[in-house]
Formats: sequence, C-alpha cells, structure tokens
Amino acid sequence: MLTLDSIISDRGSKYAVSGAPCRSGEEAKALLAQLNRNKKFARATHNSWGVICEEGPIKNDDGESGAGMIILRMLEREGLRDHLVVVTRWYGGKHLGGDRFRHVQACVEAYLGEVRG
Repeated sequence: MLTLDSIISDRGSKYAVSGAPCRSGEEAKALLAQLNRNKKFARATHNSWGVICEEGPIKNDDGESGAGMIILRMLEREGLRDHLVVVTRWYGGKHLGGDRFRHVQACVEAYLGEVRG
C-alpha cells in the first residue's frame, strides 16, 4: 500500500493519503485492516475511502461526511478502477468547514499524481 504522509496540515488537523489495487469491497476491508495495523492510522479520527470495482462504486466516509463521494468522483474522472484510495485525517481541535473538502481533494490529487508517475 502506497502512503503519502503529512500532505496537509491546517489548524491542527493533519492529512495523509494511501491506496492500493483493489478489486472488491472485501479486499478494501482487508487493505483498511492492513493500514490500521499502523497505530498512527488506527488512531486517526477519519479514514475515508472509495473504490470503483466490478461491484460498483463503494465508499465509506468514516464520520467525515461527504468525503467518500469526493474520492469516488475523482476516481471516476480519472478513470481509475479497481484501486482503493483512503484519505486519513487526524482532527486538530478546530472545525475546518468547507476547507476539509478541498483538503480531501488535494490529497486525492497528490495520490493520483504519484500513481500516474
């Protein structure tokens, strides 16, 4: 699993993005379990994710309402199928409002840039 750590820091919140090839919802759960073996990610406030696979689009906001849909839309635009993308946030104590959506987007863009090469 490729992880780009410390992508964004804003008002105490920190963001990272991870991803890996993934062909099903079950495989996505296994990859998330693998990510959460790292205590830093297990303690994160949110691990929002999305994947477009044969089962269709699958997402989980993990409490960061709307984040999974942003990830799915970006994967769809990129035409990236069978690939899980997870945006991790460690809450810093201050609400970010709409900026949190821009941060999720920036994380996914950074990941896609890395995958594209």
